[in-house]
Amino acid sequence: MNKTERFPTKISLVRFFLKGSLRFFALSMLCACGVSLLDMIGPRIISFTVDSVIGDDPVQFTGPLARLLAAAGGVEGLRAHPGLIAGAVVLTALGAAAFRYLFRLLNSMGAETMVRHTRDSLFSHILSLPFSWLSENSTGDIIQRCTSDVEMLKTFLSEHLTSFVRILVLIVMAVAFMAGISVPMTLAASLFTPAVVGFSLFFHGRIGSAFEKADTEEGKLSAIAQENLTGVRVVRAFGREIFERERFEKQNASYTSFWVHLIRLLSLYWAAGDIMTGLQLLLVTVMGAVFAVNGQITAGEYIAFVSYNAMLTWPVRMLGRVISEMSKAGISIDRLRYIMNSAPERAPKEAKLPPMDRDIRFEHVSFTYPGAQEPVLSDVSFTVPAGKTVGILGTTGSGKSTLVSLLTRLWDLPQDQGHIFIGDTDLQEIDAAYLRKNVGMVLQEPYLFSRTLAENIAVTKESAGMDAIREAAAIAALAESVEEFPSGYETFVGERGVTLSGGQKQRTAIAQMLIRKPPVMIFDDSLSAVDAETDMRIREALKSSTSSATVILIAHRVTTLMLADEILVLDNGRILERGSHNELLERNGFYRRIFDLQMQE
Repeated sequence: MNKTERFPTKISLVRFFLKGSLRFFALSMLCACGVSLLDMIGPRIISFTVDSVIGDDPVQFTGPLARLLAAAGGVEGLRAHPGLIAGAVVLTALGAAAFRYLFRLLNSMGAETMVRHTRDSLFSHILSLPFSWLSENSTGDIIQRCTSDVEMLKTFLSEHLTSFVRILVLIVMAVAFMAGISVPMTLAASLFTPAVVGFSLFFHGRIGSAFEKADTEEGKLSAIAQENLTGVRVVRAFGREIFERERFEKQNASYTSFWVHLIRLLSLYWAAGDIMTGLQLLLVTVMGAVFAVNGQITAGEYIAFVSYNAMLTWPVRMLGRVISEMSKAGISIDRLRYIMNSAPERAPKEAKLPPMDRDIRFEHVSFTYPGAQEPVLSDVSFTVPAGKTVGILGTTGSGKSTLVSLLTRLWDLPQDQGHIFIGDTDLQEIDAAYLRKNVGMVLQEPYLFSRTLAENIAVTKESAGMDAIREAAAIAALAESVEEFPSGYETFVGERGVTLSGGQKQRTAIAQMLIRKPPVMIFDDSLSAVDAETDMRIREALKSSTSSATVILIAHRVTTLMLADEILVLDNGRILERGSHNELLERNGFYRRIFDLQMQE
């Protein structure tokens, strides 16, 4: 076991999730005990009525019960007023109903409070996890863990584990009352309890293993559904509906087969339980009838014993069910522990908040993605002077985006793979939240939320007003497009900005970054979807509005980089050429060949 795990055991995680809801569950258990106690009284009233009120057996009540009987006029008074007995039964039933209501209410309040705390904790922790973890785990599987597995935990705690105390109390009370009637019959009825618990334990591991496989397959199915719903336009554009449907149906069939196997196990488990329960009822009924005929117990005691035995049957079965459900809940808890034990991004012990309007230096930086064989960057060194613009050009896979991912610490640079400095401060010593707040980044594939256009632009700045939104949209050359929308800035863009064109989404993302006015701005091929004229307008507007900011431009289009103070040409993770636009043209190297090719086009 990893000693650094926040939750080393399942119990420790459940205790954490139960914060704020444990008192509700505790009170619900007390109410469950009240229900069990009142349920035990009903058969005793019936037994007393049959034996002493209808029959002539002597009354053996002492203490408070004897005084209560005397207040009612004794047995003769009850015979003259049978409504008193009916009233006692009704009052007992009403009391049990009141306790059941409180049990359900408090139990539900505890369950929903626990679910809210669990979801909040999971969501908050996932937001703190490093980019590498999010890249390694599929979105569909994460969602499935945060929904189905949380629901499984809720069901186990609210419907099974909270009833465990009630079951134990009911079993103890039932056995005590039954033993007061006939010890031999009680022993006979209790013989089946170890057997039920035993075969429940036998099925425990098998059910858990089957459920784990089914749960994993459900995560894969959720991932396929999430990917297809998100990328439905790509599926339609390439006519891949049949392929994706067959892929989904294949996974759905696999998921179904695992659940069918699990259902077979559960069916076998419950069928075996039914057989044992039936045998127990048969044994008690026959044995009780023989004892009643022989005069060892009275008719009323026989009725009461059969009632208690029926009450005992349910909790014994439920005890077995708790054991079987425990295996499924254990798998869900382990899947949630995987998330909660994943290490979040850690700030240095003395995280620094240096001024960000300083030079940015890469010194002998090398980087290899986890699991990859070849490095993406190899011994890269360069400086971005404060307030200047540096362009980066390179082929696909040359390491352009990796550079800015390291600069924003989406990926952390290993200790022995070089250094990145902002001013004189090592990047690894800077607080990550502070760093990302001061480094604005526009991705090649921007993500827009299911909100209005204005809300998407202002998503990076809480206090942004409409004037700031319009200013940012104007610099990003988005204002004219907005004017053509019937609802203007209140236009709902849909999930991932599905109602906008590629260029409009990129310009919206640029406006998102500009509204913050960070001292460092990164454009990761974020003008690839706009035409050349709009590209030029945006560059000119950026030049005038971001004169004091340090800008890093990544692009495949040479015209986007022409105005940069310095241009770096990357190839296979190394800097192949560097210099201004004119200097690189004079060298007749790789940059010149790309320039000539693009100008001809």
